[in-house]
Amino acid sequence: MLAQVHSFVLHGIEPGDCEVELDLADAGEFPGKPVVVGLPDAAVKESIERVQAAVVNSGFTMPAGRITINLAPADQPKSGPRYDLPIAVALLLAQRTIQTEAHRMLRFAGELALDGRIRPVSGVINLALLAKREGSTGVVVPVANAAEASAVHGIDVFPADSLAAVVGHLSGEHPIEPVPPAAFDPADAKADDTLPDFADIRGQEGAKRALMISAAGSHNALLIGPPGSGKTLMARAMPSILPPLSREEALEVTRVYSAVGKVPVGTPLIHARPVRNPHHTASSVAVIGGGAIPRPGEVSLAHHGVLFLDEMPEFPRTVLETLRQPLEDHHVTIARAQGVVRFPARFMLLAAMNPTPKGYKSAGAAGQRAMDQYLAKLSGPLLDRIDLHIDVPPVPHDRLMSLEPGVSSATIREQVLRARAIQTRRNGGPLKPNATLSHAELDKLAPLDAAAADLIKRAMSDLGLSARAYDKVRRVARTLADLHPEATPEPTPLTLETIAEAIQYRQLDRQT
Repeated sequence: MLAQVHSFVLHGIEPGDCEVELDLADAGEFPGKPVVVGLPDAAVKESIERVQAAVVNSGFTMPAGRITINLAPADQPKSGPRYDLPIAVALLLAQRTIQTEAHRMLRFAGELALDGRIRPVSGVINLALLAKREGSTGVVVPVANAAEASAVHGIDVFPADSLAAVVGHLSGEHPIEPVPPAAFDPADAKADDTLPDFADIRGQEGAKRALMISAAGSHNALLIGPPGSGKTLMARAMPSILPPLSREEALEVTRVYSAVGKVPVGTPLIHARPVRNPHHTASSVAVIGGGAIPRPGEVSLAHHGVLFLDEMPEFPRTVLETLRQPLEDHHVTIARAQGVVRFPARFMLLAAMNPTPKGYKSAGAAGQRAMDQYLAKLSGPLLDRIDLHIDVPPVPHDRLMSLEPGVSSATIREQVLRARAIQTRRNGGPLKPNATLSHAELDKLAPLDAAAADLIKRAMSDLGLSARAYDKVRRVARTLADLHPEATPEPTPLTLETIAEAIQYRQLDRQT
């Protein structure tokens, strides 16, 4: 007898339909071990062993005939233990243990323990999105994944803790109550009390202002200064001034984390902007993503958040150069023999470096050569993609000893939130901060007055700014204008003052 149950397959973070077909031969006909086909990986091939034990230990019987399982479409790789539950349901349907049609409008995913319990799996929010898109009425998922799936409104989410509970639900004997749809409120994001506060960072008012600009417009930034000047401390404090995720951003971030099973249990949507801090020994695959079955890397896990690279020149050149494409296109494309996978990667790059390998600036020609050689580890095209080049000088002793607090993270965050609100109204939504504006959008939303146009023209000639740097200056200047206390959503012309300050953050540009 043939049974069919629907689950899902992931292409990166995009879900696709997976039909689990199970054929049960008559006893004595086609003898042999159960077979799983449809490009399964090792975890999928082993599922039949888990399913057999779970079925028996849940009080049901295993059939005597040969079992053939096909995961369609057969030309797409299947991975992970998420197919345990749909295979078990298909098996019980084939041998008429379940005799209803309730499964036809549902999709299933879950890993089975040998005693029939259902363990959580990855990608469940993407399953829920697929179910809604394809017209299914609901999904049956592990209890630990139910909150995550409930973030998708318009479908029923049935949390199941065991195979027996799923059978009882499908048979109508013990229906499972669906979990209520999850509400989303950015205010639910709890402040991280472990984060440093900008008020506790002595001195570095210029660098703090630059980081406020970075947070307000989602601009990439590079901190350059000697050891002990506060670069890493300010980078760690950066999340304290970032705005909360919008619902659309939170959904995208949660989809990425769900694909790798990193959504906390009981969390419908991730509220806080992600901050990733890979070590400088990380490989290109770890940073960008990849593998035999492609998985998202650090740049995708930092989607709508921050990727912090401490001691940036110490990263392998090959790793740094792989950042160029996602910094420009905001996604990562990974090609494999089985197909092409695309991961989102709209992150803000925050990096820190010393001026020389020894850590300190040196006087004279020899010192300048050392600085130039160390900086040469970062290619010109990569530096060109960084909006703000921030000088972080040593903090004077009297400033370190001062008891006068600086501006707090809460105060800076209020300014950042106000600037982001202005951009949302002017640029067309929360997914359009100033750093993402195209050249054509800048012409419309960031016009220059006469004095500003003359200054940027001279800067391009004297500093050798590229066309990309020209747009970077305009984007930063637009953010500076939005941070002004009297700023409005109207695309007012950029002034000489805002363009001049934006140009000051291009200190690493060189005449070619």
